[in-house]
Amino acid sequence: MLVAAAVCPCPPLLVPAVAAGAAAELDVARAACADALGVLAAARPERLVVVGPAGPDGRGAHPQGARGSFRGFGVDLDVRLGPGGDAGAGRALPPSLAVAAWLLERAGWADAPIEGLGVGEPLAPERCIEVGRDIAARAGRTALLVMGDASACRTLKAPGYLDERAAPFDAEVARALGAADLAALAALDAELARELKASGRVPWQILAGAAEDANLTGALLYDDAPYGVGYLVVAWS
Repeated sequence: MLVAAAVCPCPPLLVPAVAAGAAAELDVARAACADALGVLAAARPERLVVVGPAGPDGRGAHPQGARGSFRGFGVDLDVRLGPGGDAGAGRALPPSLAVAAWLLERAGWADAPIEGLGVGEPLAPERCIEVGRDIAARAGRTALLVMGDASACRTLKAPGYLDERAAPFDAEVARALGAADLAALAALDAELARELKASGRVPWQILAGAAEDANLTGALLYDDAPYGVGYLVVAWS
């Protein structure tokens, strides 16, 4: 049963050591993520599942204790998905789950065991819903930490350049997440999301599947597009 969820962006720049001199630019986003994690802890889950976008090497399950690194971003910083566990188990965390691991370490998460799930862009909406349902169907109280960015096409200097469809797409995603509108999340256009480089589409639709019988309400805690990329922080409880 899903008892709470948090949605956070997953740029490595969220980690101050990676952002370096620009770290202060995402202070408000970091504070919102901390608030969202607080909602998860308050729900007293028995399991935390962290879902985030991943390339082929990072797809699939990642056990508690799996390690990630920001060395690929020029920073000598390693993280671990939750305390304890077999720190050497499994493959390296994909960047999205490494950011989640950093957020959880920063929050001092010790409220429930953690498992990670890296998911790929080609996953069809119907399959996303099924994955979410499977997560929620497990015994016990489950919380979800859902990592992913909105469009990367909000400005001329954005990674995907300017696309006039990006702002309306992000606005609808922010509305749907803030309202816990499961039908709207399930109906997100996968092809449009791909064209707009919105890495959160698959994780958001997994959340929609997991929350079908949960009767959760949403709160939009952060909505901005620094660097031309849409970043959203949402808490469901």
